[in-house]
Amino acid sequence: MSVADYARECAAQGLRGDYSVCRADFTVAQGYDYSADEQAVWRTLCDRQTKLTRKLAHHSYLDGVAALGLLDQIPDFGAVSKKLRKLTGWEIVAVPGLIPAAPFFDHLAHRRFPVTNWLRTRQELDYIVEPDMFHDFFGHVPALTQPVFADFMQIYGEKAEDVIALGGDEMITRLYWYTAEYGLMQEAGQPLKAFGAGLMSSFTELQFAVESRDAHHVAFDLETVMRTGYEIDKFQRAYFVLPSFDALRDVFQTADMAGIVGRNKGKPALDPATV
Repeated sequence: MSVADYARECAAQGLRGDYSVCRADFTVAQGYDYSADEQAVWRTLCDRQTKLTRKLAHHSYLDGVAALGLLDQIPDFGAVSKKLRKLTGWEIVAVPGLIPAAPFFDHLAHRRFPVTNWLRTRQELDYIVEPDMFHDFFGHVPALTQPVFADFMQIYGEKAEDVIALGGDEMITRLYWYTAEYGLMQEAGQPLKAFGAGLMSSFTELQFAVESRDAHHVAFDLETVMRTGYEIDKFQRAYFVLPSFDALRDVFQTADMAGIVGRNKGKPALDPATV
């Protein structure tokens, strides 16, 4: 699909980003012209969420926030990219919102993380349907300061298209969902913590996922993760728990993806409540 066709499709769907100014790789200029109210919304979101992340987030995420400095004002993508490049070789590219899978994977494969250039309104503090700058930046970017997780994300971008070509498009999406978006971590002898962006940017689900006795915690297994369905409009019915980022990177790097897809293609997704 061309950029122009995608822009028309997004406009028809009512997505709020300005897709008409996308470059060929679906990036746009950040356009740092945010209003005083938008800056206030950013600080409100960060102040409220930081009270939780200090207690419930994995130390790798907190270290990333400290290294990048994201809390005082809406981040300048270029300035943050300079810091991120020195740490892990990654950079931030601005996008108008959701972009097609192929350019998204290509950006990841080249250590570029797409971040939406607009912010939710004050009326959307608790929930927003589309991913906005707060989700993308506050949620995803801090973990990219961690070398092993940064490596995993690049490998994911490199392998995703091949997995899709095998017929595993839903499977590779589930892996991203249950790690980069909703992943938990419990290192040996340490309490359970969260690192996934969907949790980092959610005031209510972060508390549920880590602290609630009703949250269903499952030890991470790559093939099980890739077989397990998920929902986008409610709390997850399963949260997969990693022992380390090294375990995630290493198992994905060495996995027989063709075998996993071949064994499971065409089968119904596993119910997350029963894994």
